[in-house]
Amino acid sequence: MAISFDNIPATLRNPGTYIEFNNELAGASSTLFKAVAIGQRLTDGTQEAGIPVRVTDPNQAKNYFGQGSMLALQCEAFLNANTDTEFWAIALNDDDAGAKAAGSIKVDTIPTAAGTLALYVGGSRLSVGVSVGDTTATVAASIAAEINSNLDLPVVATVSTSTVTLTARHKGEVLNGLDVRANYYGETLPAGLTLTFTSLTGGAGNPAISSALDVMGDEWFNWLVCPYTDVANLVQLETELGDRFGPMRQIGCRAFIAYAGTHAATGTYGSARNNAHVSCLAIGASPTPTFIASAINAAVAAKSLSIDPARPLQTLVLKGMLAPSRHEIWSRSERNLLLYDGVSTYTVGTDGTCRIERQITMYQTNATGLSDASYLDICTPETLERIRYEQRLMVGQQYPRHKLASNGTNYGAGQAIVTPNIIRGQLLALYREMENKGWVEDYEAYDNNLIVERDVDDSNRLNWRDTPNLINQLRVTAGKQQFIV
Repeated sequence: MAISFDNIPATLRNPGTYIEFNNELAGASSTLFKAVAIGQRLTDGTQEAGIPVRVTDPNQAKNYFGQGSMLALQCEAFLNANTDTEFWAIALNDDDAGAKAAGSIKVDTIPTAAGTLALYVGGSRLSVGVSVGDTTATVAASIAAEINSNLDLPVVATVSTSTVTLTARHKGEVLNGLDVRANYYGETLPAGLTLTFTSLTGGAGNPAISSALDVMGDEWFNWLVCPYTDVANLVQLETELGDRFGPMRQIGCRAFIAYAGTHAATGTYGSARNNAHVSCLAIGASPTPTFIASAINAAVAAKSLSIDPARPLQTLVLKGMLAPSRHEIWSRSERNLLLYDGVSTYTVGTDGTCRIERQITMYQTNATGLSDASYLDICTPETLERIRYEQRLMVGQQYPRHKLASNGTNYGAGQAIVTPNIIRGQLLALYREMENKGWVEDYEAYDNNLIVERDVDDSNRLNWRDTPNLINQLRVTAGKQQFIV
């Protein structure tokens, strides 16, 4: 009997026709992509810290993690921008040793006419009605009441005479610098009313993300939303992502963070990192908090990359992100500098729409410390990840229990035997498929360079070395026009 059966025994004597099914040639690739967010919960949330949970609705997230919690707001931002990617969340508790950020709104003068104060806290719009005759203390009390009635805000308010103190719901650094302002969309203050805003400061002690990374285990999450930019957490994150991308785990993940600050501070921050699996969006003076901006960026990127890992993300709308004021938008040359500092950038349209300009990783130098652009764009590790997965799927699907023989071995047709040449042919056929998908190019060079052979020390092992030529992206077009008059 030459054919290798899986379930029908050779000793069968009972009359009948027996047909077994085998899916080795089906070749059905059905990849399910997953994203996960890490963030802090409030104590009134029903979901315990350190347990991954799938989230499909913003209201579900509020119940799990507490309304107004960092993680609930991250989930809402992600799901508002992307409902197609399977989405999970892992909650962290505040660091007991941490401190909460605080800021203030001081009512300086009384209104001389009735009107509506358009107040923005972390990019969320509030309307506060004022009347003629209101004292500064009355206006302050109205502002505090409006803030506290909005349970989705990441702050709570207290009032003392004419000053409203805003205190973060969470301990930690993330809410430092939370944007608080009036009249983002060009509204005007009621006549006579003046306010002084003091940004939130004093937050300290982010929780360690190590516990969240640990519970991810060997589950394959393709993209991760991280609200923290402190070095201690980033080192842990970079280490974990590098390990996941490695050949012994092969469950690579790209993490998204966001950094708010001046151009100089952003460049300094980006230059100090060097990782191919972390992408940092420089949000500058956007009113959108960093922990929400990172969730929006991850959602938009994940939706596109799941469809085509090699297609650039430029021009995709960062749905839900607010632009800086016109005079605070960085110029093209300033953004170009940041792209040499390992920081991703976005553009702002005349209507205030924020769009990804270039999504890069924080990888900047190789092991010798020399400048290296091999992992510059996020499309590179994303495409490599998909190529590797397709190759693993091909071997695992078509040759799960095969014997290994050398090229030229005479064996019966139908035997569960594979040779180096068979695998080589399958790799070439797979490369053609990926070329058709627009992931790679130059089949001829790939064919010429492909090596598939049995291991000289382990006769049960097959080795190959291939050189996929990843497709590039159209990012810059340049022309020289020599006119004649």
